[in-house]
Amino acid sequence: MAAHPLRHFLRLDDLTRDELEHVFARTLIIKDRFKRYELYQPMRDRTLAMVFEKASTRTRVSFEAGMYQMGGSVIHITTGDSQLGRAEPVEDSARVISRMVDIVMIRTYEQTKIERFAQFSRVPVINGLTNEYHPCQILADIYTYIEHRGPIAGRTVAWIGDANNVAYTWLQAAQLLGFRVNVSTPPGYGLDPRLAPAGPHLVVFDAPLDAARGADLVTTDVWTSMGFEAEDEQRRQAFTHWCVDDRIMAAAKTEALFMHCLPAHRGEEVTNEVIEGPQSVVWDEAENRLHAQKALMEFLLLGRDVT
Repeated sequence: MAAHPLRHFLRLDDLTRDELEHVFARTLIIKDRFKRYELYQPMRDRTLAMVFEKASTRTRVSFEAGMYQMGGSVIHITTGDSQLGRAEPVEDSARVISRMVDIVMIRTYEQTKIERFAQFSRVPVINGLTNEYHPCQILADIYTYIEHRGPIAGRTVAWIGDANNVAYTWLQAAQLLGFRVNVSTPPGYGLDPRLAPAGPHLVVFDAPLDAARGADLVTTDVWTSMGFEAEDEQRRQAFTHWCVDDRIMAAAKTEALFMHCLPAHRGEEVTNEVIEGPQSVVWDEAENRLHAQKALMEFLLLGRDVT
């Protein structure tokens, strides 16, 4: 196992600003090597276990492809085909799985579950998504912004829509990296103050147009996240005016980017014209999950002693 101290990535702020900047710098190098078909396999003889309680496309493909590209192997586990779905304590699963693999990615519901797993794990644990946070997504999003526009410090991000796990992780990033998030949500769907502490990094607006005004980046997500399907029709009505359209983008800076973590429902949280328009970088954003997560796994397993 790794000779350096055990580290987990359960929240974005599990890494320091300096460590995040290291991961972004490594993402650039790793992506460049990938684009030039240069073999880079520091994960030879390393195994990633991916544990899914929530279904996924981008998380599974990006982690699985990334580990293989880095020379490692992957084990895919779901609750339906393991003891995790048969009431085995999370702590026991952690003790066993972490003796057999080198790193674990978990995509689940409650943040407390992944924290319990990490507490008893002998190897690094990565949050692939929980109800509260989605740190791998924001890692890729911020790298995408840097790739297109340079450092994000001092910039303004407009979050339009539901106060969900992606929004809360943007707020963690803003505190760490020194930028501001303008948030606009429909009445009744606002931020939970336990997950969104007040500070200069956060400004709340009633109207989405006001939140987007002067922003460097406009971003959103689906109106109904996993686990809230029963509220779908109610949310459609409540979120009607929180669709990112040409008018919203026109309020942002001329050079502002648009991001969406996908999957997108065109005509709901974003119009087809915006997601397919010149300001949209959603496809680069999606691809960068692959490269940013490779850099993250490299850091957690090998530290900074890489070339």
